[in-house]
Amino acid sequence: MKYMLLLASDPADEPTPTDATFGPYMAEWEAYTQALVEAGAMVAGEALQGAETASTVKVRDGKRIVTDGPFIESKEVIGGFYVIDVADLDAALGWAARIPNAHFGTVEVRPVMEFDV
Repeated sequence: MKYMLLLASDPADEPTPTDATFGPYMAEWEAYTQALVEAGAMVAGEALQGAETASTVKVRDGKRIVTDGPFIESKEVIGGFYVIDVADLDAALGWAARIPNAHFGTVEVRPVMEFDV
């Protein structure tokens, strides 16, 4: 079954490229992604540019309304995602707990709806 892992954290809690811990932190992400690939669970995954680059779109009365920034006011922002294909929710939760920023951010785990098309 496919699950989306939505990664959210406060950018202030993450190492920046000038921090001494940045290299090891990025190595954790590389190792995590490689483990997903080796397990045959990796479907997709990407890091997202900062929340300041986001645009939010809604349509009201037939008119498109575009707002700069994320759709909610929060310190935590969605910074990336993985889509994994694993046996069940327990397996997805296990992978979510291994995500490098799970110790200071959150990982939302949601089953992907699949349609017969």
